[in-house]
Amino acid sequence: MILKKIILKNIRSYENQEVNFASGSTLLSGDIGSGKTSILLGIEFALFGLQPGQRGSSLLRNGAESGGVLIEFEVDGKQIVIERTLKRGKTISQDDCSITIDGEKREIAVTELKSEVLGLLNYPKEFSKKQNILYKFTVYTPQEEMKQIILQDSETRINTLRHVFGIDKYKKIIENTSIIASKLREEKRKKEGITDNLEQDKLNLVSKEIELGEKKENLLEAEKEFSVKKDRRRYFQQEKDEVSKKIEEKRRLQQEIDKTRIFLSNKKETISENHKLMGEIEEQILQLESLSFDYDEIKKLEEEILLLRKNKEKLNEQRIEMNSLSSSLNLKNEENRKLEQKFSNLEICPTCLQSVEAVYRANVLNKVHSDSAENTRKISELQKEMLVIQENMKKIDSDIFLKEKKINELNLLKIKLQGIDEKKKRLGDMQKITVSLEKDIEILNHHIETLDNSVLELSKFDDVFLEKQKELDKSIEEEQMAEIKVAELKKEIEVFSRHLEELKQNIEKTELVKKQLDYINSLEDWLSKRFIPLVSFVEKNVMIRLKSEFSHLFAEWFSMLVSDSFNVSLNDDFTPIIEYQDYEIDYSYLSGGERTAIALAYRLSLNQIINSLLSKIKTKDLVILDEPTDGFSDQQLDKMRGVLEQLNVNQLIIVSHEQKIEGFVENVLKFRKENGISRME
Repeated sequence: MILKKIILKNIRSYENQEVNFASGSTLLSGDIGSGKTSILLGIEFALFGLQPGQRGSSLLRNGAESGGVLIEFEVDGKQIVIERTLKRGKTISQDDCSITIDGEKREIAVTELKSEVLGLLNYPKEFSKKQNILYKFTVYTPQEEMKQIILQDSETRINTLRHVFGIDKYKKIIENTSIIASKLREEKRKKEGITDNLEQDKLNLVSKEIELGEKKENLLEAEKEFSVKKDRRRYFQQEKDEVSKKIEEKRRLQQEIDKTRIFLSNKKETISENHKLMGEIEEQILQLESLSFDYDEIKKLEEEILLLRKNKEKLNEQRIEMNSLSSSLNLKNEENRKLEQKFSNLEICPTCLQSVEAVYRANVLNKVHSDSAENTRKISELQKEMLVIQENMKKIDSDIFLKEKKINELNLLKIKLQGIDEKKKRLGDMQKITVSLEKDIEILNHHIETLDNSVLELSKFDDVFLEKQKELDKSIEEEQMAEIKVAELKKEIEVFSRHLEELKQNIEKTELVKKQLDYINSLEDWLSKRFIPLVSFVEKNVMIRLKSEFSHLFAEWFSMLVSDSFNVSLNDDFTPIIEYQDYEIDYSYLSGGERTAIALAYRLSLNQIINSLLSKIKTKDLVILDEPTDGFSDQQLDKMRGVLEQLNVNQLIIVSHEQKIEGFVENVLKFRKENGISRME
């Protein structure tokens, strides 16, 4: 990884500043507080965003509503540009971010961008949630943080170094293995509880299989008994059916007797009705023969009726004529009334327009009154005559009705007299039918006698049927009991077999659990007695090797910075051991320059160890040192040239206010602050 450029907008003391980085060694120079460290913080923010616990207010310029960082760098020939922004709201938070790879820009989420950067730098995935710990100890570690690591308690320091070296996985493996072993022991106790009764279940299975065999033998015996009972029931059923046929024949004969008796009763009733009807016919014949009939009387009555109808027609014509005349006279009276009304008040003649005299008017009115009285008299006479005519017409109608009635009676008598021969013939037919019916009655009586004898003969089977029914009922009951016994045994065997199968399945499952238990025992034994000791041994050896290499590098770097009178090394928890003229000195008793030398040597040796362990990470060629010479004497500053040359990295960025360092580097970038705003000169 090689840094190319960074642009800061409203970041800490910067308003808008672009900084270009070259390969080789570069010094960020300036007075204390000029904004040099802000460049390093901007680089870290651009790459990884805000860290857990880090506030946006530590980066965004006071009073600014928004700000951001753009960084450009190269990884494996790829040109990378990352942009991140901060926005002020209720709190200061990360806003938009993007990444451009070889000119292809993508707007992505904050967490996605961090994962993308870790992927580009080829940092192991397990370091993704460790607050950029690899970056801090391979690229940029503030000198004070390194001193803090040295001064931490041994457990915290060793755990931190485990993270840095990437070997905390051994500890986690041991912890996780212990948890697994504990879970296995818990599972083992459960399975031991399940398998406690396995042998007893096997003995129960054998016992139940024997018992099942006995039940099946009992079932065979019960089925044989059921078959015998069924055959016996069929035999009795067959005998009963034979007797039933006789009973059915008797019932059929009895029905035949009842039917014959009905026929006999009907025939007797018919004979009785025939005798009665024949008596009535004979009486009718006698009555008819006693009657006499005059054919001329009908003709005479018809002529009289014709004459009466003609007289009635004449009278009707007279009535119509009188009615017409009466209507005419009524019309004339109506006209006279109108004329009377007109002349009563007439003063001037409407025709000649002369005055009408009273005498003339009186003569006309008298004439009108006289005519009206005459007409009224005539109408009264006509009405009287019409009443007489109407009475005569009613009398004629009555005579016609009586004569027609007489004619009808004579015609009826004529018809009756004509039916005497038919009645005599019918009487003869009925006498023949009666004789035939009497013969049928004789035959039916004989048939009934024969049927009664047959029924009497079959009645003896009634008692036999009752006996056979009792035997059949008893046989059916025995068969049903045998069938119920077979069904009960089958159901019992079914339930027993199901329980037996369940017991087998439980035994199979328990045996499977037993196998699992054996496996868990062996696995738990292997984890506890072999795997965990092996991992501990591997971890111990790795830590021993790391400590040895770390201690050797630490001594080399430290010897380049201080006099030969100091001997340094690391103990088992990676705490620096400083000896001066054969006695050990505590870190706190060292001078400021010596403590800085210890921290710098620790930092540089840690960098080398990590890069050798994680050889594929892409930040090996970049080292950033922040105030690495704080408290150094001039002699120590002179030794920094050799240290920097010994680093042998493609890009080295140093932050320092020491002017002497400018002669040790290839590039110098100077910064100053005026009126609270940092700028690059």
